[in-house]
Amino acid sequence: MAAEKMALAKAINESLRTALEADPKVLVMGEDVGKLGGVFRVTDGLQKDFGEGRVIDTPLAESGIVGTAIGLALRGYRPVVEIQFDGFVFPAYDQIVTQLAKMHARALGKIKLPVVIRIPYGGGIGAVEHHSESPEALFAHVAGLKVVSPSNASDAYWMMQQAIHSDDPVIFFEPKRRYWDKAEVDPEAIPAPLHKAHVVRAGSDLTLAAYGPMVKVCQDVAAAAQEEGRSLEVLDLRSLSPIDFDTVQASVERTGRLVVVHEAPVFFGSGAEIAARITERCFYHLEAPVLRVGGYHAPYPPARLEDEYLPGLDRVLDAVDRALAY
Repeated sequence: MAAEKMALAKAINESLRTALEADPKVLVMGEDVGKLGGVFRVTDGLQKDFGEGRVIDTPLAESGIVGTAIGLALRGYRPVVEIQFDGFVFPAYDQIVTQLAKMHARALGKIKLPVVIRIPYGGGIGAVEHHSESPEALFAHVAGLKVVSPSNASDAYWMMQQAIHSDDPVIFFEPKRRYWDKAEVDPEAIPAPLHKAHVVRAGSDLTLAAYGPMVKVCQDVAAAAQEEGRSLEVLDLRSLSPIDFDTVQASVERTGRLVVVHEAPVFFGSGAEIAARITERCFYHLEAPVLRVGGYHAPYPPARLEDEYLPGLDRVLDAVDRALAY
């Protein structure tokens, strides 16, 4: 496949196709992933080309899907599981937390569980609760799981390859509102390490750190701030467990200020951990407190209200103004 511009959803499809072609032990499983090609068509065409034994339509039973994937991984397979929507993962949470995350340590390292769990997450598509949530902090808190989220098509392609090759279980959060955003994907490129943060826009006055769906928002904020003479650096964290704190620290030591942005509620969110760690690491470099922008500590609202719930340009710019005012 030559380098081409493609949507994030298509990039994941191509990455799964590449993995299925390269390794007969790779399987794709989930609700409607086969004949339908997934509700977002991310797995479109894979069952037709690889058969029902490799791309498997499952019952509507998330606990059973993940439990089956664990058993397959113990037998040497590399299952890639799709959870149809973020809010549907909780029937499988027991399997993920008490089995998938623990078995490697429980067996003193003698067994490996190379399972990838794909979860479309976040809002912005006019859906309702259980279809628009951001539960990433619940998984990042669990030792034994890797948690990642791409923000663009190129990262989606390569991070999926790296997740499938990982011998550890990976929770792969896909920002559904970005599924149709296009970017250049080069399958011959040399990818960055899976858990390495990227500086996607250099700046000198303040650092914006985000991941998944909020990276584009932060890039728009930086462009708007530039018109007012402010230079904002934008970091794409890419990984939430582990977090590349070294890259965040290096950026904050240059800029002196940090605003962390995510869709998930601010209360006990991933931004709190980042704020605490960077305050510890960069105390004498900080010119202002680390600020956080995110969702509200409330159930996800009806679709007509989600624009008021989700962090947007104005809320992030307000935090930037407050940080620069110190």
